[in-house]
Amino acid sequence: MSGPKAIEVQDLRLAYGAREVLHGISFDVGHNEVLAIIGPAQSGKTSLLRCLNRTIDFVGSATVSGTVRFEGEDVHKVKDVFGLRRRIGMVAPLPVGLPMSIYDNVAFAPRCAGVHRRGDLDTLVETCLRQAALWDEVKDRLDSLGTALSGGQQQRLTIARALSHQPDVLCLDEFSIAIDPVTTMRIEDVLKELSREITIILVTNLVQQARRLASRTMFLWNGEIVELDTSDVIFSNRPNDRRTYDYVHGIFG
Repeated sequence: MSGPKAIEVQDLRLAYGAREVLHGISFDVGHNEVLAIIGPAQSGKTSLLRCLNRTIDFVGSATVSGTVRFEGEDVHKVKDVFGLRRRIGMVAPLPVGLPMSIYDNVAFAPRCAGVHRRGDLDTLVETCLRQAALWDEVKDRLDSLGTALSGGQQQRLTIARALSHQPDVLCLDEFSIAIDPVTTMRIEDVLKELSREITIILVTNLVQQARRLASRTMFLWNGEIVELDTSDVIFSNRPNDRRTYDYVHGIFG
């Protein structure tokens, strides 16, 4: 793609022990782009996300080769890995609330980064909860446990917590897997708003979700990019690869 790039991936290979799960893939993600990644289970989608902010480092059997650049810098040469993970945020498939208040869930990362003035924290907590479309539901009970919220609210709290890092890129891995359709649509509206300010990479098994949200969609299968094009092309009746058509239309996968 043309224009400035937030993420550049070149010949990325990932193996767990002797089993290679990503087979030399290359792609770019532009600033403020929403890129969706679709594909059957075990295609390497989650593993790919984990390579972007080096959370793959936590897997002892993982071996990575190739290049991943964030804002032009090779992530494997970054000395401040924690800083990298703040700038490339991650939202897991199932909400994982910290065993503390709603307020402290969002304020935790800023405090760790040295923000301690109550006024600054108050502003940041409110901003992140508003961005995650949760503020109006919890503003009168910020001292309540985050883990006591409903599943959909906890997922939005997870998004608010990721936003508290003030990331440049937000990676979401099957964020709607455990929440109802109404909440899913609410979060999709949140993501549309956020895409004006940050880059979003979205792994989803819901092909219509990819179609609604993403300007481009990648079809990843068995660790290889089958097709990467505008969502209009991917979800048309004439994508460039027959396998894309078959997957998108439910013929396999």
